[in-house]
Amino acid sequence: MITIYKILVFIHIFSAILGMGPGFILTTVVKSGKNMTELRHSYKIRHKLHIFVMIGGALLLITGLSMGFLNPSLFKMGWYVTSLILFLAALAIGPLVLSPRSKPVKALLESHKGEEIPTEYWRLSKILFQFENLENIIFLIIISLMILKPF
Repeated sequence: MITIYKILVFIHIFSAILGMGPGFILTTVVKSGKNMTELRHSYKIRHKLHIFVMIGGALLLITGLSMGFLNPSLFKMGWYVTSLILFLAALAIGPLVLSPRSKPVKALLESHKGEEIPTEYWRLSKILFQFENLENIIFLIIISLMILKPF
C-alpha cells in the first residue's frame, strides 16, 4: 500500500523537476534576444516559465514541510534544516531582491522605442542576472543536500 509519505515524496520530486528545472533557464532564455522584439518575446516566455517555478516552489515547500510533520525526526537532520533555511532564503530573494531589480528592466522593455537594445538594459540585466545566478546556486546546494543527505 502506498503511504501518504510516499505520495508526498513523489509530488516533492516532481515539483522539483517541473518547478525548479525551468528556473535554471530563466536567465538563459532572455539572453538569446538580439533586438528589442526578440528580447520582449523572450521575457514573455520567461514569464510563462516563471509560473511553473512559482507553482513548483509552493508545492516543494508544502510537501517538504508535510513530510517533516509526518516524520518529525527530519527536523533534527542537518541536511533537512539547512535545506529548509536555504529554501526560505531563496524565496525571500524573489520579492526582496529580484522584484525591485526586475521592475526597471520591465519598464525599459515597455517604454523603449526602436529595435536596438539600449545599453541601460545590459547594465540593469547584469545586476538582475547576478542575483538570479546566486539563487540558482542556492537551489543547486539544496538539491545536493536532498540527494546526498551529508549530515
